[in-house]
Order: sequence, then C-alpha cells, then structure tokens
Amino acid sequence: MTSLICGSLAFDTIMSFDGRFSEALLADQLHKINVSFLVPQIRREFGGCAGNIAYNLQLLGGDPLIMAALGQDGTDYLERLAGLGISARCIRTIEGSYTAQCFITTDQDSNQITAFHPGAMMQSHQNQVAHAGKVRIAIVAPDGRDAMLQHARDCAAAGIDLIFDPGQGLPMFNGAELKDFIEMATHVAVNDYEAELLTERTGLSLDQIAQRVDTLIVTRGENGADIFTGGATLRIPSVPVAQVVDPTGCGDAFRAGVLYGLGKGMDWETTGRLASLMGAIKITHQGGQNHKPSRAEIEQRFEDAFGYRW
Repeated sequence: MTSLICGSLAFDTIMSFDGRFSEALLADQLHKINVSFLVPQIRREFGGCAGNIAYNLQLLGGDPLIMAALGQDGTDYLERLAGLGISARCIRTIEGSYTAQCFITTDQDSNQITAFHPGAMMQSHQNQVAHAGKVRIAIVAPDGRDAMLQHARDCAAAGIDLIFDPGQGLPMFNGAELKDFIEMATHVAVNDYEAELLTERTGLSLDQIAQRVDTLIVTRGENGADIFTGGATLRIPSVPVAQVVDPTGCGDAFRAGVLYGLGKGMDWETTGRLASLMGAIKITHQGGQNHKPSRAEIEQRFEDAFGYRW
C-alpha cells in the first residue's frame, strides 16, 4: 500500500561537539549568549523528515511516495531517490531557491542544537495531495507552514487516514490551529517534549487528545513509547543497543515503522515494537539514511528482541 509522506527534504550538515552544552552555557548569562563550539567532526547527509521516513519505509518493503519541494541544488537528492527506487513524481523543484539546509550540532550526551534554513520547503504548498493519486494513508510531517495546513486539510477532505506528526514544526502553530490538526487526524505522533508543548498550547490533556483521534503516540527516547488507543495505554519498550552513535532521524525511523504496521494491518503492540526497533537500528549509525539492514535482518532482530515474528 502506498504511503504518502508530506514533509521536508533537506541536506543535513551534522557536527559533533566533544563536550557538553550544559558546561558551555551559563544559566545566568543566557540573555547575552556569545558562544562557540569546536566541532572537529562534520558531515553532509541527505535528510529531511520526508526523506528519512521514506528511506526507512523502503527498508521495510513499504511503498513510500514523497510530497515535498527541492531547490535548484536538489539534483543529487533526486538521483539518490532514483537509485533507491523511491518515486519522485510528487517532488517539485523550486528554481531560485536552495534546498532546505539543516545544521545540527550534537554534544556527547546526544543533546542537539539545530539551525534550519527552509529554502524551497516554504513553497511545498504548491504540491497538491490530489496529484498523488490513490492513497489510503498519509503522514504530514514537518514542512512549510502553509504546506502542513493544506496537506492535512486535503487528506481529511479526501478521507485519507492521516498521521499528524508536527515535530519541530509544532511551534509554528497556535492552539486553535493545533486543535484543527487533531480533529483532522486519524493518528497523532509526538515525542515527549512535543507532547508537553501540544498540551500547553491546546489546553488539552493527553487523555483528551487521545479521545479525539484513533491513536496518540508519544515517544520517550530510551524509555520507549506510549501508545494511547481504544481507551488503553500500551507501553512500548525501547530496544537496547550496543552504542548510541547519532540520534538524528530516529523519530523518522520510528514513524516509518508506524506507517508500515498500519499499512499491513498489524496490531498496535507489534506496530509499536517494530517502530521502536527501527529507531534503535538508526541510532547506531551516523546520519538519517546510512543504516542498511536487509529486510531479513530487521525481521531477525525483531524476533531476537521480542520473541516472535511479526
């Protein structure tokens, strides 16, 4: 089943700071920050939420369809997607703009400071959900503000099951707009920080949000995830890893597991566990799209972790 993935495509510049941000920032001087971090390691990666989700869904054997915008410098990304066998028919190139650029600095505790230039992403609303053809499920992930609003409305009007995944785009919306997203969504997926911001802005508790959608997913990093569905709360464990290398894109890998599970009609416990595993596989690799497990390897790791095959 084709999964429509509305979100950003970006080039990620990822830097590693060997110290701790907390030791470099003085609490009583935050009103006049002037700080420099030495970053001896730097890489440029293919990224963006839509690209990362699609990449992970492809690893699972799903059928991702990206709806996004690239800039005039996006040829390399299009060639990469073609090499992966991921359709680019709903990706628009915006002349006169650069592809979105994300500059991420990670400290030794996996805390991150990110600067983001949206570029062509701000024109993503030029894409129309109707142009995607027949799809049953879609995700609206972080993208241009107008695009997120439009694509959610289009999915709701077309009767497409919608996962609302506001991510780092959440602060762009006020409480009323976020309530509208929740009403349009079939499922809502946030991390624990975003959950706090979502409840603060909407005035709704997590239980109240869960009552308005089929499923509310709150990921909690190393503490796994909570899935609120059918009046119950499922506690999804994290999958232990030998070494945490880079958290960039872990949430996107988790979302790909959710999309795959929904597309295959899996129960929520299995879907959550698969999503958790995909995040664990990602976190042991640098960048959002450099892990390359085979489908058979993913299946075996799932069985090793949970004692059964999905």
